[in-house]
Parts: sequence; structure tokens; C-alpha cells
Amino acid sequence: MSSPVPVPSPLENESAHASRRSSFSALRHRDFRLLWMGQIVSVTGTQMQLVAINWHIYLLTKSPLALGLVGLVRVVPIILCSLVGGVVADAVNRKHLMYVTQAVAMLSALALAAVTALGLESVWPIYLLTAMSSAAFAFDNPARQALLPSLVPARDFANAVSLGLIAFHTATICGPALAGLILGSRGGPALVYALNAASFLAVIVALFLMRTSGQVERGASEVARFSFGALSEGLRFVWRTPIIVQTMTLDFIATFFASASALLPIFAAEVLHVDARWYGVLAASPATGSVLTALVLARIGQLRREGKLVVVSIAIYGGATVEFGISRIFWLSVLMLAITGAADTVSTVLRQTIRQLATPDNLRGRMTSINMIFFMGGPQLGELEAGVVARLLGTPLSVVTGGLGCLIAVAITALKAKSLLRYEGEKERQS
Repeated sequence: MSSPVPVPSPLENESAHASRRSSFSALRHRDFRLLWMGQIVSVTGTQMQLVAINWHIYLLTKSPLALGLVGLVRVVPIILCSLVGGVVADAVNRKHLMYVTQAVAMLSALALAAVTALGLESVWPIYLLTAMSSAAFAFDNPARQALLPSLVPARDFANAVSLGLIAFHTATICGPALAGLILGSRGGPALVYALNAASFLAVIVALFLMRTSGQVERGASEVARFSFGALSEGLRFVWRTPIIVQTMTLDFIATFFASASALLPIFAAEVLHVDARWYGVLAASPATGSVLTALVLARIGQLRREGKLVVVSIAIYGGATVEFGISRIFWLSVLMLAITGAADTVSTVLRQTIRQLATPDNLRGRMTSINMIFFMGGPQLGELEAGVVARLLGTPLSVVTGGLGCLIAVAITALKAKSLLRYEGEKERQS
């Protein structure tokens, strides 16, 4: 007579699952895997275009203020459209909305490639088409971020966020490097813009192949609403959730002061004295640090004392920005930018996990759209601030003072944001 087969307890099942976790646990889920691969291709094209636009404007104007205005034309559509984008993302099928936004961004890139190939001599078409693409992103990002929790179970969500950052920053390494090679050849900005247009097809195909419906989860009595009341509901939820308000505010202030990406063409050409190829390496440096850090975070899984880690990581970000502004050695500058990328990744994983898991599904689009004003507004307005200060005080001093401003913001947070400093994710979810 055979002995009975032992049945594992739920605790043993959870332990076994934990032991099987790896740095790529979320990729076991088909829909997330499809979107993840599509994003790598699409974001690579987008990052190529961002680098090419900065270099293109620098060649046309040689003006730090003109470079700073790129941040302004990116952020204004986000401020104007993101709140509406969040309401739309909570009211319609999120996959269908992403089809539209990806198509608009693709057409904007194609138009930019066309006008550049015809011999562009003015910067205003670049600004206009950049603003159009940014407006599409203001609708796309709430839909994509709100869709993510439906692609993976809660236990793999932090891993999915880390893998999303790996995809983003891998693209941010490859994109600038490829753009630097193309900009240094006969292809020029027009070829970069055309390649970016083609890259949007990767996400469109991924959406088509996904099994997830894209419909918003609602209670039996709930109906989709596209109204001022729906927007107000999202604003009230964010305002009444201190941990969300504090992470958003800290993100905005820190990135407003410490954003230096728009000035990298000037650093490359006039401070570090390198050409377009080495400019591509410089632009890819933050992403290199980000990818390495995201791999470590994906392997670790759940971190402890998340609130304190957010504050510490942003302090490191500000300190490395100061050192980058001081440096006159190319490889030291590369290292400091890599450290900023690493610190920003720790902060981003923690902040996004805190916010998404603290928000009901029917409010995630609106919460994400409100957050867009902070996490996009900070760095984009920061680029304008950096350009203005560089015009008045010089490029290196603009970056140094920005890093110091970030450190001051962290010090104020340490004194005022008590709920953030006390936050520990697992304990909060169990309470």
C-alpha cells in the first residue's frame, strides 16, 4: 500500500513560489512580456529622437536657452492634457486608447523626419511636433501605467516595475549611442526621426497580440464617467493620501533643480571637448547606472523601509549632479551621470510601487495622470530652468546650483514628510 502524497500548505506554496522567483519573474506572464518587448523597441526609438532633437537644435542655434525651451514645449502639453488623459484612461478601453496615442506619436515622428529631410532651418517645427508627441504621451502614460497591474499578480508587481525600468533604461543606453553614431554619419537627424517612427509599430503589434481586454475593473454599480466630477474624484483621492502627495512633491522639486540632460550637448562640445559620438556615450550614462541597479532590485524583490530609501536615493542623486557639474574629466562625468541614474531608479521603483498598490484600479489612470504633472513637469521645467541659469551664470554653475537645490529639498523633506519617512510597504498593506 503506497503512502499518501503530502499536500503542501499555503505557506509552503508561497515559500516555494518565492524560491522560484528570479530577476525576471514578471516575464512569465505573457501579456506583460509582449508589452515589455514592444516598449524596449519603441523607447529606443524615442530616446534616439530626444538626443537627436537636442543636437539638432544646438546645431541650428548654439543657444542654451533654445535647448531649455525643449523642456517647456514638452511639459506644457502634459500639464494641459494629462488630467484629461487620466479621466479618459479610467473611462475607456485602455488598449484602444494606446492604439490611438501610439499612432499619433508615430505620425509626429514621420512629419519631423520629412521636414528635416527637406532642409529645416528653423527650430519652431521641432518645437511644434515635439509638443504634439508630448500631448500623445499625456494620454498614453496613464493608460499604460493603469494597465500594468492587470498584467501581473500583486506579488510580481515590484518586479514588473523594475523590469519596466530595465527596458526603459536599456533603450536609453542603446538609443543615445545609436543616435550618436547616426548623427556622426551622413544620416543625420532625419534618419533618426524616421527610425523612431518605425519603432512605434512594436507596441502596436504587442497590443494586438495581448489577451488582456484592456477594460477597466468596476463594481457592479459603477459606470464609466468622463466628467469634471470624475476628475475631481481623482484629485480628492490623491490629496487625501499623504504618502502619494509627498512622493509626488519630492519628485517634482528634486528633478526640477537637478535636471541637466538638456545641457549635455554644451557639456560635450564646450566643457569636455568631445564630438557627437562621445556625446551619445555621455547621454547614455544615466541609463547604464539605471539598468544595473534595476537588475539588482528585480533580484532583491521587496525592499524594507521604503520611505527612508526614497529620501536617501534622491540625496545621492543631487550629490552626484553637483559633482558632474564640477567635473572636467570625461570619464568622471560619465560615472557621476551613471550614479544619478542608479539613484533615480531606486527612487522610481519605490515611488511607483507605493502609488500603484495604494490606488484602486478604477482610479489608477487619474492618479497616474496627476503624477505625470510632477514627474514630467519637474525635469522638463528643470531643463528650462537650467537653460535660463546657464545663460546667466554659465553651464557648469547651472548644474551645480541645481544639484544643491535638490539637496536642500531633501533636507526639508526629512524635516517635514514624517509619513513618508515612516512608510514601510508590507506593514502598510497588512494594516
